[in-house]
Amino acid sequence: MADNLSGRVAVVDDDEDVLDSFRFMLELAGFSVATYLSAALFLANIPPDPFCLIVDHHMPVMTGLDLVARLRDSGSGVPVVLVTAAVSPAMVAHAARVGVRQVLQKPAREADVIAFVASCC
Repeated sequence: MADNLSGRVAVVDDDEDVLDSFRFMLELAGFSVATYLSAALFLANIPPDPFCLIVDHHMPVMTGLDLVARLRDSGSGVPVVLVTAAVSPAMVAHAARVGVRQVLQKPAREADVIAFVASCC
């Protein structure tokens, strides 16, 4: 695991256990982490720049890709990694079109998550 990293990360997932796992992993690596149980909660409490975003794709009401599209429509260039249990070529292509930097399959490997966040902060 990387040592002495810093930066701010927002994590959006509708599974509290997943949020806790990401928080533990990222805080242990030195990042400041804010978690949100829904896209709506995130949109109502968007952290100030700079930060990077880890977002689940399959969430009720608004998917991760819908959330990223809303951010891009508002002019945000925040770096985003999309995590999902079901990766398909069509979904990866859609993610690229809306500005997702990386797609990771759940369960995401700790090294991949830390590498993405370190590259953004």
